Amino acid sequence: MANTFGLTATTRTDLGKGASRRLRREGSIPAVVYGGASGAASITLKSNQMNRNLLEEAFYSSLINLEIDGNKEIVMLRDLQRHPSRPFILHVDLQRIMDDEKIKVIVPLHFINEEEAPGVKLEGGNVNRLLVDVEVFCLPKDIPEYINVDLSKLHRGGSIHLNEIKIPDNVALTQLMYDGHNLAVVAVN
Repeated sequence: MANTFGLTATTRTDLGKGASRRLRREGSIPAVVYGGASGAASITLKSNQMNRNLLEEAFYSSLINLEIDGNKEIVMLRDLQRHPSRPFILHVDLQRIMDDEKIKVIVPLHFINEEEAPGVKLEGGNVNRLLVDVEVFCLPKDIPEYINVDLSKLHRGGSIHLNEIKIPDNVALTQLMYDGHNLAVVAVN
């Protein structure tokens, strides 16, 4: 994991719909942090800090250093609720992460060598991306920022399936672990 993200938060005791609206008007975001050995805690995040981090694709699947009133914890973004028509965040859910417990994380796929694929360059095909991300199961230290899918040998009419993707060591695809569905990831038509 190359990127390290950080958030600062304060504990909030004023709960409810009205309190959340007041926080949003002040430029803050109501949030909750849960999991691990501690119970759930209601917190307040700064809106500008959260928006700046959300510009990075890796933020959605990275470990985050969260400082709550001076205490540091390692968390992951689990849920993000946005307003349906306005550009602001309504609520954030963060999950505490334990170093020794495997977790499920959705990781984006990066498609490389599309232009060099024989099915596109020589045979006039078009790339059809069927999946844009996959769920992986691994320890927090092994979470990949993204997974590359190499199309350099893909001919027209061909496809790449989940079991053909090169996955980092100590990482497993949950789709293949539990139900064995070897879905197609990308095809050239």
